Amino acid sequence: MCGRYALTLPPEAVRNLFGYPEQPNFPPRYNIAPTQPVPVVVADRGGVHFSLKRWGFLPGWVKDPKAFPLVINVRSETVREKPSFRAAFARRRCLMPADGFYEWHKVGKENRAYLFRRPDRGLFAFAALHETWSAADGSEIDTVALLNSHANGLMSAIHPRCPVLIEPALHQAWLDPETTLDAACRLLQPPPDDMLEMIRIGPAVNKVGHDGPELHAPWQPEPEPRDPDVRKPARSVKAADAGGGQGSLF
Repeated sequence: MCGRYALTLPPEAVRNLFGYPEQPNFPPRYNIAPTQPVPVVVADRGGVHFSLKRWGFLPGWVKDPKAFPLVINVRSETVREKPSFRAAFARRRCLMPADGFYEWHKVGKENRAYLFRRPDRGLFAFAALHETWSAADGSEIDTVALLNSHANGLMSAIHPRCPVLIEPALHQAWLDPETTLDAACRLLQPPPDDMLEMIRIGPAVNKVGHDGPELHAPWQPEPEPRDPDVRKPARSVKAADAGGGQGSLF
């Protein structure tokens, strides 16, 4: 399950890839987390548009959001049939721009963090669904969740699931509500093994408050502690002891 991701490239690069007319200005984000507002690309008003939505999907029938589990990932194998998602899958497919995402691998008591990104550091897009939830008082929350599939060969060593990434040539087909459900389902595949690289990083990404380029630095093992029983090396004798002409060793 993808629970954190990054979008660090300039807004102009994102706009150029997706072709929306809006000119949003947003800072580089290295540690985007659930419940935060995230950039989303949708098909609307005969074109492609940029919007911000809460990462955490709320179906329209939910009465109390606090009683509904936070949905940030949706299984692609069942999205067409699940009552919570089938209407959004048919009519409200969208894309979430990104240039990196994180997964964790538990080894013993340790959770090791890994960064996945394109080798050229370029952009990609998560397949996603969006929904507007309306409260009884008339207020609304625009929400989104990404889709995942079984892991590709690269990711399977550390995690059984993998986000679905939509290639640029297929963006329009994914966004278009006229695309048949069968055709949309065929797009829900894990990325090719050579599309991404995997880099082990340090534990700083575990805390949402950490958000900077240092998160992408490759993990470095801690230096081996010095053995306290090893005595310090003797210093060379350079001066005679004032008391008796004996050289000092320490």
